[in-house]
Amino acid sequence: MAPSAGSPLLLAFSLLFLLLGTIQATSASGMNVIDRCWRRDGNWIRNREQLARCSVGYAGKMTNNIGSGTRHYVVTDPSDDPVNPRPGTLRFGATSIRGKVWITFRKDMVIKLRKPLLVSSFTVIDGRGVNVQIAHGSCLVLYEVSNVIIHGLHIHHCEKPAPGPVLSPKGVINMGALDGDAITLIGSSKVWIDHNSLYECHDGLLDVTRGSTDVTVSNNRFMNHDKVMLLGHDDQFVLDRKMKVSILFNHFGPNVNQRIPRVRHGYAHVANNFYQGWGSYAIGGSMNPRIKSQSNLFVAPKSGKKEVTWREGNGSGWNWKSVKDIFLNGARFSQTGARGVAKPGYNRQQAFVVGEARNVGALTRSAGVLRCSSRGC
Repeated sequence: MAPSAGSPLLLAFSLLFLLLGTIQATSASGMNVIDRCWRRDGNWIRNREQLARCSVGYAGKMTNNIGSGTRHYVVTDPSDDPVNPRPGTLRFGATSIRGKVWITFRKDMVIKLRKPLLVSSFTVIDGRGVNVQIAHGSCLVLYEVSNVIIHGLHIHHCEKPAPGPVLSPKGVINMGALDGDAITLIGSSKVWIDHNSLYECHDGLLDVTRGSTDVTVSNNRFMNHDKVMLLGHDDQFVLDRKMKVSILFNHFGPNVNQRIPRVRHGYAHVANNFYQGWGSYAIGGSMNPRIKSQSNLFVAPKSGKKEVTWREGNGSGWNWKSVKDIFLNGARFSQTGARGVAKPGYNRQQAFVVGEARNVGALTRSAGVLRCSSRGC
């Protein structure tokens, strides 16, 4: 005979189930699917390129960044010349070298970019093993490029740059004014942004705009900021209807206010993220975006707004669904749309198993820049 609801036996089974789930999530095997793919390798330094096989979500596997012809470039010089970068600097490796390049850093350094760093296609910037800070100057721009990995960087206090000449992958250009975001994607695709710490910039922390798509944002720490993440350029830019972004295993907070993310036109799969409060709202949008919020942990602030979502315009028919999320401190998610859940439609290179929301604390424990040594990450 099955135990009745509320019986001591059923309660014991439930407590045991929760305990086993917590133990599994906090063990090495309980790392999220991305970290489990490479972090258990004791020879990760020799096998850096394994990272490219570990991405999931819309970026898919980043295997176009590795293999025959990949050049391994080491940054030794933290200085910056926006037009004529010297060999050994980050700008020389990220902008001047053609083809596949895997960039690492010889030592800890703070890099103050004098102008935005325009990253080339097929570039990996890998900060594992050292403390690399892009700070107190311009920051990163991915303009009409593809197959880019940004991993293991502290990016903070980015300033709004003045217009002026800067080296691009196509030569020197006169770049107009930008907003001062940590990372800006413009017309770019197949981009993976993983295990970075982003905070306190002039405008946003991450913008995915003007036709950018196939982007995975994972394992990052976003904190101490107002406008966190913008997906979609503006209401009139209809090409962003094709935009697809996966937001996975990130830790948002403390002290984040809004745009976590704000979505225009396109589709966002928001899964297994830890929301440590918000100010105005967490997930918002305009122009009929589709959003699947799946197995996230939303912890509302003790005082202030408890509603997770915000819509600009008539959003009654928009497909915004919450699936197996957990809501604490009175958090609530206003679902809309009569249709079923807006599914991500991942292919085999993109698909992964979403963890349970009760394990999000463990799955995001290592969000942000990892402390890596020869013994592991």
